[in-house]
Amino acid sequence: MSMIKIENLKKEFQKTIKDPGLKGSVKSLFHKKTEIVKAVDGITFDVDEGEILGFIGPNGAGKSTAIKMLTGILTPTSGTLEINGQIPYKNRKNYVKEIGVVFGQRTQLWWDLPLVESFSVLKEIYKIEPNKFKDRMEFLNNVLELEPFIKSPVRTLSLGQRMRADIAASMLHSPKVLFLDEPTIGLDVVVKDNIRNAIKEINANDKTTIILTTHDLSDIELLCKRIVMIDKGKIVYDGDIDAMKDKFGKMREMNLTLFDASDVHKINVKDKFGLTDDDFTMEAVKDKVNIKINTSKVTMTNTLTYLLQEVHVKDINVKDADIEEIIMRIYKSGVM
Repeated sequence: MSMIKIENLKKEFQKTIKDPGLKGSVKSLFHKKTEIVKAVDGITFDVDEGEILGFIGPNGAGKSTAIKMLTGILTPTSGTLEINGQIPYKNRKNYVKEIGVVFGQRTQLWWDLPLVESFSVLKEIYKIEPNKFKDRMEFLNNVLELEPFIKSPVRTLSLGQRMRADIAASMLHSPKVLFLDEPTIGLDVVVKDNIRNAIKEINANDKTTIILTTHDLSDIELLCKRIVMIDKGKIVYDGDIDAMKDKFGKMREMNLTLFDASDVHKINVKDKFGLTDDDFTMEAVKDKVNIKINTSKVTMTNTLTYLLQEVHVKDINVKDADIEEIIMRIYKSGVM
C-alpha cells in the first residue's frame, strides 16, 4: 500500500533579473525583469508503507524544495501530493500529527531544558496519553540509549547525543512518516552506526515510512533498498540500489603493485582495447598503479590477462565500483 503518492509535482519561483552595477540596480527599480525558475519540474513517484527511501541529489537539484512540499511548508505550483490520505499544505494542523522531521543541523528541542522536560512538553503538544507516553519513552530509551543523558540540558549534549534525542522527539507521537535530513552529519563512525541501527529498529518495530536525504552515501547503502535521485528538478533515477549497481556499476578498480616501477610505460590498456576517457583511467605513483575500467566494454579477465603479459606484478587487488562513483556516472549521463 502506498503511503506517499506524488504525481507531476512542480514548484516554480519568480526570480528578479537585473543588469550588473549601480546602473542595473536603478534600472531594475523602474523596469523589473523576471524569469520563472523551475525548482521542481514534474516529479512522480510513490512510497510504500514501511519503506525507507533514499531521496538524493546535488546542491540546487530541487531536493530541499521537494521535501518542503512533502512536509507541508511549501505549496506546490501544480501536481498532486498525498501522504497517508492527506494533502500536506491543505491539512497542516492534522497532517503534522502524522509526521516526524529531523534536520541534522537544527534541533526541535528546548536548548536550556533538561532533555526529559523537552519530551514532557512534546507530550502535551501532541496530546499523548500518559500510558502511551510511558511505553513510547521506554521503547525509544532502549533503542536510542537515552538514559545516560536524559536529565542533562540539551545545550550540554554532544552532537551524537543530540541527534539521538532529536530522533526520539520526532518519533514520540508515533508518526506514520519520518523525514530524516542528514541524520549522521558530523558524527564519528561508531555513533553513525548506532544511529543507523536505531533507524532500522524504529522502522521494523513501527513500520514507519522513512524518507532519508543525505550526502553520506553509506547511509543510503546501509539503510535503503531503493533510491530516487533528482537533478535540475527532475528525477534521473528511481529504482532498486542492487539493480542500479548491476546496470551502472560496470566500472571496476584494480590496484597493482609492480616489481619494477619502470614497467608502467608498458601498460597501454586504453589503446589496446580502444577505450574512451569515460571508460578508462589510470594513475601511477612509482610502483603503485590504479586502474579504473568499464567492464561492459572489456572483461576483467581480458584486462588482467593483458596486464600480466605486459608487466611483472607483485600484488593485485580488484574492487567493484562504489556507490558514490555509480551515482556520479548516473548524474553525468542524465539517465531518465
